[in-house]
Amino acid sequence: MKSKILALALFAFTAASVALYPVYQSTGATNTATQTTTTVSPGIRQHSSIEVVFVVDTTGSMSGLIQAAKEKIWSIASTMASAQPAPDIRMGLIAYRDRGDAYVTRVLDLSDDLDSMSVSLMDFQADGGGDGPESVNKALYDAVHNVSWSEDQNVYKVVFLVGDAPPHMDYQDDVKYPETLALALKKGIVVNAIQCGQNRVTTDGWQQIAQLGQGRYFQVAQAGNAVTIATPFDRNIAVLSEKLDHTRLYYGDAEDREKQQSKVAATDRLHAVASFASRARRAVFNSSKSGEKNFLGEGELVDDIASGRVKLSDIDKDQLPASMRAMAPTQQKALVEETALRRSELQNQIAELSKKRSDYLRKKVEEAGGVSDSLDEKIYSAVREQAGKKGLRYDADAAAY
Repeated sequence: MKSKILALALFAFTAASVALYPVYQSTGATNTATQTTTTVSPGIRQHSSIEVVFVVDTTGSMSGLIQAAKEKIWSIASTMASAQPAPDIRMGLIAYRDRGDAYVTRVLDLSDDLDSMSVSLMDFQADGGGDGPESVNKALYDAVHNVSWSEDQNVYKVVFLVGDAPPHMDYQDDVKYPETLALALKKGIVVNAIQCGQNRVTTDGWQQIAQLGQGRYFQVAQAGNAVTIATPFDRNIAVLSEKLDHTRLYYGDAEDREKQQSKVAATDRLHAVASFASRARRAVFNSSKSGEKNFLGEGELVDDIASGRVKLSDIDKDQLPASMRAMAPTQQKALVEETALRRSELQNQIAELSKKRSDYLRKKVEEAGGVSDSLDEKIYSAVREQAGKKGLRYDADAAAY
C-alpha cells in the first residue's frame, strides 16, 4: 500500500518547461528571440505569455524605490501569474544612470529564472546622478534592441520605465526615444512610464513617452508607496519554501550541471539574505502554474520522471545526481518516490499557510483604505488592462500586495 501511495504522489506533478537563464551584461548583442505561444488550430492558443522589462533609474535619488522593488518583485510576478489562462512569465531589467557614472546601462535579459533576476536586482544600489537629466534614451534603446523579445505577436510584451529625472536630449550620438518607441510599436512592445516624485520637466517627458509607447503614465511618491506588509505567516512559509527547494534533484551533462549549480546558488542566496516577507512572496509565486519554471529549472529529475518525459532506467549513471550514482536501481527509485512525497507534503503546507497569509493581507489592506496609490498596484492595473488585449483575463477584485 505504501508503494502505491508513493507512486501516486510521484505522478501527481505537472511538467516543467525548460528554464532560461538571464544574461547580466553591459549593453550588447541581442539573443536569439524565442516563441512561447503554440497554435493548435486557427484561433485557439495553447499557451499565453508575458514578457516584461523594467527600465529603472538607479541613481542616488531612487534608493527608496529600488529597495521597494527588491521587496515586491515577487508579488508583482504573482499578480501577473493570476491571469487565466496562466501565462508563462519572463522578466528582464535595464538599470540606467548617466554618462560619467559607474555605468550608463546594465542589461539583465528576459528569463523565466526569476531567482537569478531577483539576486541580480538585490545587487543594485542607488548611486550617482545629482545633475538633472539621465540616460533615458540609452536605457529605452537597450530595452527594445538588446533584449531577447519573442517575435510572437500574441505575447504581451511590455516595458515599465521608472524614474524621476528627464532624458538627456542633448547627447548628439544618442538615438532619441521617439525613434526607439516607433520600433517598439512595430515589435508589439507597449511602453508605460511611471514617474517618481513631481519634477515637472520629467512629467512632460514621461507623458510623451507613454503616449508614443501606447502605454499608460503614472505618478507615484518618490519611494513608490509600495505595499510591504509583513504577516505572522511569512517566516514559516519561508522556512517551508527552503525545504521545498531542497527537494530538487538535478541531472544532466557537465553543461547542464553548470547552469543548475548557478540556479541553486541564486536560490541559496535568496534564502540567506532576503527578508522572510520577500521569501514568502516568492513561495506564493512558485506555487502558481506560472511559477513552476522558476521553482524547477531545467533537468529536474523528480518532475521529469513524474511527467513521463524520461525514465530513470534510461539516464546514464554519470548524469544522475552525485548522491544517487552509487545506489542500486531500486534505491534510486525509492529515493525519487520519497522525494516526490516529501515535496507534495511541503507544497500542501505552503498552500494552507499562503491562504491564511492572503486573508491576513486582504484585511490589513482594507483597514488601510486600499492600495490604489502604490507602485505595485499601478503596475498591476496596467497589466490587467493591456494583457486583456492578448486574451489574458484577471479578476477585477484582485490586488497587488
